[in-house]
Amino acid sequence: VENHQVGGVAVVVVAVVVVIGGGGGGGGVVAPLGMAGGEGGDSEWSKALRDASGPLPGAFDRELAAAAGLSPESIAGGKMKGLGGRQAAVNPKLAANANLVEWLEEKGDVYLKDESSWGEAPHPMAISTDTIDELTNESSGRGLLARRGVNEGDELLVIPMDLCLTKKSARKALGKDALDKDINEYLAIACQLIHERYVLGDESSWKAYLDVLPEVDEVNPTFTWSDEDLSFLEGSPVVPATRSLQAKLRREYEALLSLKGALCDKFPDRFPRDKFTFEAWEWAFTMLFSRAIRLRNLREGETLAMVPYADLINHSPFSGAYVDARETGDWLFKTGEEEVILYADRGYRKMEQIYISYGPKSNADLLLLYGFALERNPYNSVDVTVSINADSDSDPLAADKIAFLDKTGTDNTVDFPCYADRYPVEMLEYLRLMQMTPEDTRGRPLGEFDYTRTISAGNEAAVLTSVVDAVRRQVGRYPTTEEQDADVIRDKGMFRLLNYNQRMAVRHRRNEKRLLKRTVAALEKQVRRKGLDSEDLQRAGGSTLGKVLPGEERMYGTKQRTALEDRLEKMGLPVDLR
Repeated sequence: VENHQVGGVAVVVVAVVVVIGGGGGGGGVVAPLGMAGGEGGDSEWSKALRDASGPLPGAFDRELAAAAGLSPESIAGGKMKGLGGRQAAVNPKLAANANLVEWLEEKGDVYLKDESSWGEAPHPMAISTDTIDELTNESSGRGLLARRGVNEGDELLVIPMDLCLTKKSARKALGKDALDKDINEYLAIACQLIHERYVLGDESSWKAYLDVLPEVDEVNPTFTWSDEDLSFLEGSPVVPATRSLQAKLRREYEALLSLKGALCDKFPDRFPRDKFTFEAWEWAFTMLFSRAIRLRNLREGETLAMVPYADLINHSPFSGAYVDARETGDWLFKTGEEEVILYADRGYRKMEQIYISYGPKSNADLLLLYGFALERNPYNSVDVTVSINADSDSDPLAADKIAFLDKTGTDNTVDFPCYADRYPVEMLEYLRLMQMTPEDTRGRPLGEFDYTRTISAGNEAAVLTSVVDAVRRQVGRYPTTEEQDADVIRDKGMFRLLNYNQRMAVRHRRNEKRLLKRTVAALEKQVRRKGLDSEDLQRAGGSTLGKVLPGEERMYGTKQRTALEDRLEKMGLPVDLR
């Protein structure tokens, strides 16, 4: 380090030799610098310099290739050469990954290289062609890995909105006369996905992105399962939800595309029937349900988008990271353009898989829409149905209760999710009303009571007991016991003979039974702790059906929306699954 005076200004010149040894392949070592010690002194400076130097470009690819038993060129997307320079077969997934990276760099100026450039830090992530669920040892498809250590708050990716598939891009591609401004986002993007993949094909501007999108049988949401596979979920609330979604998708397809006067009739050049098939429609919705991201922080309000590269990141219920959007530019000058952004919610070690959260979804939600369920999911729940007995002979307050529900906009029959460690307060409030008797009201109108509080010992005992009965009925709907399911899973040889969907179904139904049994145990403990097990009172006709009613019917009128369907609606899905 030398000090000089240039024009009266002090200039510090630092000359450092940072690489020794090495030779041939980038195995260089950072030379140890003198350590003078002292807070903020030479030791801290030299450590920062060593950290900033990082590995040589391509080091991550070489490590990943070594771990996978592949050549570094195959990981980087180059051609694989055999002995004598002959071309070896290129893994199509690796080639597709490389094409996607190249497309993002060329079309969106997205910097994804593992080396520094002018004003650009090395990109922190790399695409893995296959990731594995650590608990079930099942494949979870492509994912993104940390190329180097990642710190909490680090910027992980930036994708221009122009590269995303949205309702706006769909209307531009297929015509605003065909897709009007009020069309549902899912329907519009589904049409563009089919147009880009099946109509334009190799001519599509999104070909590199479309090539990394999986087939239906690589995702396997339950609405695409065969009847045989779905039978392994018998007794689960996922089955009626699946049947409802299947019927809904069929109706939407016919109304928008296939029936007389629909888009395939009105615009046959843009919507050819041989391309806009129901199979293509099912593929498009498989992509949308499992990959589309709702971006909320946009100038013109939230929008649904298929975001290339970002949608390769897998889900963890323990992640606090969410993909969102922002306006480009700095805090002072904005360009008017918008981009998709993701920051790390925690630190990641090199080679560790990066996760985001798809939201607080139960295993039923995940299995229905994403094709997988989690062994450890704090948001897992099972829907339990409760209702009022409308028979005025058995309940003199039945008419008053129904009138009260109508006034508050609540249905006679409602689904509530039960969790492993809790159940919703709303269910208790509903049942406290359902279990009211003339002795509880003593002539007062039902609207004067606070149902967030205990009404009486007898009422509370009836409420908790009715929930226990409902949950037990739900458990009784499964054709197998939890212990039988556990035996199937333990027999690894026989279990692997089942296909992927069937293995997922067995695990899911076992976990539902576990959750419901814990709910029963917790409720019975609460009854005993409150001393409510000694109550022996005749209660009102409030009931808990403990089952999802088949088809379009229920005991009293039209089938209500299930709790699962309500959650789907909050996601913005075009569902009214009645």
